[in-house]
Amino acid sequence: MKVSLFTSCVVDALFPNVSIAIVEVLERLGVEVLYPESQVCCGQPTLNSGYKEESRKVLINQLNAFKDADYVVGAAGSCTASMREYATFFKDDPEYYEEAVKLHDKTYEFTQFLYHVLGMRDLGATLNAKVTYHRSCHMTRLLGEKESPFALMNYVKGLEYVELPHLENCCGFGGTFSVKEPIISNAMVTEKVQDVLATEAEVLISADMACLMNIGGKLNREGHPITIMHIAEVLNHEVDESRITQPNLVQV
Repeated sequence: MKVSLFTSCVVDALFPNVSIAIVEVLERLGVEVLYPESQVCCGQPTLNSGYKEESRKVLINQLNAFKDADYVVGAAGSCTASMREYATFFKDDPEYYEEAVKLHDKTYEFTQFLYHVLGMRDLGATLNAKVTYHRSCHMTRLLGEKESPFALMNYVKGLEYVELPHLENCCGFGGTFSVKEPIISNAMVTEKVQDVLATEAEVLISADMACLMNIGGKLNREGHPITIMHIAEVLNHEVDESRITQPNLVQV
């Protein structure tokens, strides 16, 4: 099987270790990972700011970049959700609508792909730590994924999971929202940090590095020694290959 990796801007620019972890997990399962070098931003920042026509060239670029992919695997739930929405953007444009629908149907966030497409459960990972998990807004509300990260964490040996209070709350980042509404954004991330601290977790996990960057930055500025980890890094941590369940393709 071949998949094309969509890294997202934040991961590509600031957290390349996440892409490395994704590639290592997938290749361990026998998946060939391709990286279309023409990929750019998913267009979410400008789309969310109301610049729809200005986003058009970016969206078309992404359609062309991933046109030949069997599957597209995204490193971020929010960006994956954005690319799945191209079909709505191009619904009245016959030139691009069909390709946008195809992109929607073959695009998955990383844990979604592992859990729902490959049918994976135990990735053989070990993480001896008390952890909590931030469920990002876009992945939950737009992508509609609430199951796969938690299901896969259940099989991480040594991991002690504590549910984050007010799990449904936003971290306050929201891309351009944090720039346009800094006071509200700071209030939201302050509440989120308080919830993280209440769990007494050593590690904060999420499937969106933008959220982890925002929460982790606040934790760091306040002097709280809590490690942030993308779910891919968790699933790639101290892997015992003898424990890995065999992929079972459940959706084509």
